[in-house]
Amino acid sequence: MSVQIEESWKEVLKDEFEKDYMKNLRTFLQNEKLQGKTIYPPGKLIFNAFEHTPFHQVKVVILGQDPYHGYKQAHGLSFSVQKGVALPPSLQNIFKELQHEFKDFKYPSNGDLSPWADQGVLLLNATLTVEAGKAGSHQNRGWEQFTDKVIRILSEKRTGIIFLLWGKYAQAKASLINQSKHHVLVSAHPSPFSAHSGFFGNDHFRKVNEILEKEGKVGIEWQIT
Repeated sequence: MSVQIEESWKEVLKDEFEKDYMKNLRTFLQNEKLQGKTIYPPGKLIFNAFEHTPFHQVKVVILGQDPYHGYKQAHGLSFSVQKGVALPPSLQNIFKELQHEFKDFKYPSNGDLSPWADQGVLLLNATLTVEAGKAGSHQNRGWEQFTDKVIRILSEKRTGIIFLLWGKYAQAKASLINQSKHHVLVSAHPSPFSAHSGFFGNDHFRKVNEILEKEGKVGIEWQIT
C-alpha cells in the first residue's frame, strides 16, 4: 500500500499501512470521492502534520479531534487553517490565551500554525479526513486506530514529549501515554463552549517552554507572523 508520508514516520508506522483497517479506510475514501463528495483536507495534505514534524523531532503534541470541514480551512494540522481563511473560534481563543501568557505576543493576522509544526509541535487530529460541511463524518472509519498507534509509538520509542490534551476527547488518550517518561498537561478545550471552564489561564504554552528549557531543549517560538 503506497502512502505518501515523511520517511521517519513511514519507518516506524510501515506495518500499520498493511493492516486491514487501513486498507478498508483507503477504500472508503476512494468510494467517497467516486460518489462526488468533497473531502478535506486535499489528499496531499492528509499527512501534513507528519511532513512538518518528523518522528525524532517531536517535542510537543497538540491533539485535536477532526479537521475543519469548511472550504479551504483544513490543511492537515490540528487547530490550524490556511492563510487567508478566517480564524475559527477555537483558534481565536488559543491566540487569546497566548496574549495572556506572553505580554509581547501579537495577535496574528493568519491562523497557519505551520511554524509551530516546524519547531517540533506535532499538530495531530485523531481523525485525518472529513466530508465537506459534515463535522465528524469520518469518525470510526479507522483513523482513530491509526492515530492512537502514532501516540503509542511516540510514548514507547521517545522520552520527554509534552502532550497537551484539551477537552474530554483528547484527555481520553492519556491512557496511551507512559506518563513516567512524558509530560501530560490537561485542561478544558479552547472551544467557546468550554474555554472559560479552564482553558483560559491554563498557562500551557508557558509551561511547555519551561519544561523544554529545564530539559536543555529549545523552547517554542509561539508568535505567528
